[in-house]
Amino acid sequence: MKKENTKTNLDDQRFFDPNPFVRDIAYSLYQEVRYLPLYCPHGHIDPVLLSENAPFKNPAALFITPDHYVFRLLYSQGISLERLGIPFASGSRSEYDDKKIWELFAEYFYLFAGTPTGIWFQYELAELFGIKKKLNGDTADEIWDEIENKLRLSAFLPRTLFEKFNIAVLSTTDAATDSLEHHKNMKESKWKGKVIPTFRPDGVVKLVGKNWKENIQLLGERCGGEITSYQSFIRAMENRREYFKSLGAVATDHDIFVPYTERLSDSHADLLLQKALTGMITPSESATFESHMMMEFARMSIDDGLTMQIHPGSFRNHNVPLFDTFGPDKGADIPVLTEFTMNLRNLLNAYGNDSRLTLVLFTLDETAYSRELAPLAGHYPAMRLGPPWWFHDSIEGMLRYRRMVTETASIYNTAGFNDDTRAFLSIPARHDLSRRIDATYLADLVAKKIIDREDASHMILELTNGLVKKTYKL
Repeated sequence: MKKENTKTNLDDQRFFDPNPFVRDIAYSLYQEVRYLPLYCPHGHIDPVLLSENAPFKNPAALFITPDHYVFRLLYSQGISLERLGIPFASGSRSEYDDKKIWELFAEYFYLFAGTPTGIWFQYELAELFGIKKKLNGDTADEIWDEIENKLRLSAFLPRTLFEKFNIAVLSTTDAATDSLEHHKNMKESKWKGKVIPTFRPDGVVKLVGKNWKENIQLLGERCGGEITSYQSFIRAMENRREYFKSLGAVATDHDIFVPYTERLSDSHADLLLQKALTGMITPSESATFESHMMMEFARMSIDDGLTMQIHPGSFRNHNVPLFDTFGPDKGADIPVLTEFTMNLRNLLNAYGNDSRLTLVLFTLDETAYSRELAPLAGHYPAMRLGPPWWFHDSIEGMLRYRRMVTETASIYNTAGFNDDTRAFLSIPARHDLSRRIDATYLADLVAKKIIDREDASHMILELTNGLVKKTYKL
């Protein structure tokens, strides 16, 4: 947050090494980047929030109901999602009271001690709302009232907060079939905040995915013609990417379970698409089509300049009964062991030597950092490592990441901190934590005489703003 808006009861030297010599170096490095703008080209905020600029409803609807980081831990302690007001897959909800949901969250807030969610939330209470008391069952009502009163003020409207947070750019993540109506509204409103879409084609590329038939029909409607062949599908993908770019997009985003890549002939790809159109496609055939489309999307990124992001290594919706009742994104996505060297070889041999391509790779499989990913990123000009993702977006996760990849790939083959949140108010908290941990890591290198203080100053600037701007061409 901008310096003039900072108000906190948190220890200003939190998270740094307890060794005074290292801590002083870390703190001085942190001060060099503390108030720099926030670049967020890998966000998942709903664009409706900033398009409509409506007041936030209440603390429960703001902090709990939309955030699977919060309710997954409560669920793990036996608190049902119905009690937290989480909508069913049908869109309906059990009877709920937002105030009672908040009180339940406060009663169990001790669960979040030592977790990144707890760290982010404490930052939000202190820095944004000026609340100095700890949240618990005794303080729940008082803190609810204080937050709710402030949410009614114009100073807490989404666009005002966007500017207060000093956000330089914020991306959303949007289906290939999205009309991007809210992005157009923001652009036409003449508001100066920079909010851009990100092209995510999973809904039309996963041929056995839920609602694929409806998605492919909508894709055709968006592009002015029915999708009846592989060639028309490719034209539609290129058309939509160009449309996203016209509204500021700088990247694509791809969810793949296994990062296998394979070039198919056009006739083979068309055969698979035809089988999908007739409802005769198998899951293995759909995976083959996805592996081919990863090759195609890399080719398209070279042509149109969009940064390509992939996210292997997550077993989505592991809890089947929960998925059947509540649908996806309910905190039941679990890391899996993932292989990259052989799976990505076809794509990297075809396009990885071309510096016009920027391929950012995220993973939940930490075991691959030093074994495969750092060596790959430290060789192929096109490849960059995304920051620690999801469960590893934490104090220890960030430090493990830096220690496992830097010696082989250097910081300059990483993407810097690019954000990854659906919780709007957590954005400055996440960036602040990242800056503190990067300063801690670099201070340790200075103390050990591995780098000097001048190197550390340059590196902290790159990790904060430079690398992310370069990776996403901002």
